[in-house]
Parts: sequence; structure tokens; C-alpha cells
Amino acid sequence: MNSPILNAQALGLPWPTVDPFLFCVHHDDAYPAGDEHFGPKDSLQGRDLGQDFSRKDGWSMYHGRKVPGFPSHPHRGFETVTIVRQGLIDHSDSIGAAARFGAGDVQWLTAGKGIVHSEMFPLLHGDRPNPLELFQIWLNLPARNKMVEPHFTMFWNEDIPRLALKDDAGRAIDIAVIAGAYPQESAKDAVPMAIPAPPPSSWASDARSDLAIWTIKLAPHAQWTLPAARLSAVRRSLYFFKGKYLQIVGQVLSQHAALELDASQTVIVTNGDDEAELLLLQGKPLDEPVAQQGPFVMNTAQEIRQAIQDFQSTQFGGWPWPDDAPVHGADPKRFERR
Repeated sequence: MNSPILNAQALGLPWPTVDPFLFCVHHDDAYPAGDEHFGPKDSLQGRDLGQDFSRKDGWSMYHGRKVPGFPSHPHRGFETVTIVRQGLIDHSDSIGAAARFGAGDVQWLTAGKGIVHSEMFPLLHGDRPNPLELFQIWLNLPARNKMVEPHFTMFWNEDIPRLALKDDAGRAIDIAVIAGAYPQESAKDAVPMAIPAPPPSSWASDARSDLAIWTIKLAPHAQWTLPAARLSAVRRSLYFFKGKYLQIVGQVLSQHAALELDASQTVIVTNGDDEAELLLLQGKPLDEPVAQQGPFVMNTAQEIRQAIQDFQSTQFGGWPWPDDAPVHGADPKRFERR
């Protein structure tokens, strides 16, 4: 049998992706205590505010000037899936919706024909650090759905199915299933999982996509068998982003890496001496032309020009918030409001 590893790349910023995924980034920021405006108490001197990706002192302001994050910006033609592992995100958008989410929550946003949103990282704790860790994944929309109405869905941490598995030696394997059913025959004593439904226009909602987004945590020396994909012609990426080393079918990975795997093969993953964490993205490719300019992803250059013109003339509905980087107060309670 041929090796299941089709390609391996070192992790950079952003992480490499394959169709139907467009982009994947892992933000892991050690933010300090917050001030009265929910920004960092530490000095911002020496940072290129508005464009700070420096990771100075272990964190960045990104496009934020007072509060870290990404003030109002447009999207058209794709979806964002934001998985927050630590900290909080404040979402605000041009259709008047707002949310505060974090600590395992996931937001799935269909930009469709156009939306403007902000994603701010409020530092609520004034007496201690405010660590933030998240993934943001961009998933392409099929051409037929690129101009659907914008839509966002919250998957609250408590509603995301998780499997607590054991290998033959009793070592723990924990899997969070954000999209795509985990094959039940692969999980001993498994019970049926109620997986949250993706947005209706998403490629993930099409049974032909076999799309999956999982996070995996392996105890030291745990051995996990990654099942083969359910359908053929699926592409699969496995990201090794935390841990000392992994062994995959005899090949040792001593550095964090993005692997493209043959999705038709079962793959045995053996962890090293430390706890390890992985992200899996898979799906059947859309196999459609991709034209992208910044936050717009369409199929042709003419559609990109139209997207820019539409945004300039309509602002995708305008911005109903008092500033371009709204923060939703001091109460840490998670919520969504439409």
C-alpha cells in the first residue's frame, strides 16, 4: 500500500489548505490584563497599530487600535468557521446581529452576497492575563450559493458532540466533532451523536461533500486510528499543532506540520511523550474556479469587480454600530442577538 501522506508542510501563518477550504489560521495570544476599555494594560508603544501582527511579548493587536481584533470588514462568497478554544470574541455585523462567544464555542458565518462584521477580542480581566486561542477557517461556497442571504449560526460548547475514546492500552483520545459524523464503528461503546446542522447553503450541508471538521487531543503515547473517509474523491488535511512528536504509519514528525492525507486509507497515528492536539479538515472539492481579492471569493474576475462595486455603493447594508470595533460590555456571559 502507498503511504497515506501525500504532502507535508511546516506550519506557517496561515496554514496551507486544499479545496474546498480556502484559509486556516491559528491565533494563540498571551494577552495581558485588560484596562477599563477592555484593551491591554501593557504599553502599545512600538506596535504598528491597525496592522500589528508582530506577536511582540506573545500577542498581537491585529487590526485593532484599542482592543485587539478585527474591526468592521466585508466578506462575500464564502463562509467563516471560528472555533474559540480560550478567551472571548465579540461579533457585530451589518445585519444588526451580535454575539459574544468563547471557551469551546463555534460561530459559522455564511457571508453569501455580502456582510460586514467585526471580530473583537475584549480583555475582560483587569487583574490577570487574558489568553486567547482560536482557529478561523474559510470554507468556499458553491457557485450556486455565493449570492445567498447572509446567515450565522452559533454552536455553543455544550452542544458540540465530543467522543472520549480509549486506545487498547487505555490511553485517552478526545475528539470534538464540529462537522461531519465520526464513524460510529470506529468508536467502541459509541452512542449516536447529535451533530449541529451547518448553515443551509453551506457545502457542508450537501451530503455529497463528506465534509468534516474535528479537533483531536491525544494523551501521551496514545494510538488513534483515523478512519477512511465515507465517500471517494475527498481531500483531507491533518494539522499537528501541539505536542512533541507524532508517528504516522512509521514516519516520525518531530515538527508541527500540515499533512495532506489519502482520505481513502485508514491511518494509524501514535503520539509521543507529551499531550498532542490535531485539527482535521476534509471535504470533497468543489472543483470550481476561484477568483479572490482580499475578503471577496467568487468564480470570475468580473464577479470580483462587481463585489467591489457593490460594496462601495451599498456597504452591504451599512454599519448600524456606533464605531467600527464594538465591544459588548463587561459581563462575560456568552450570548447571541439577531
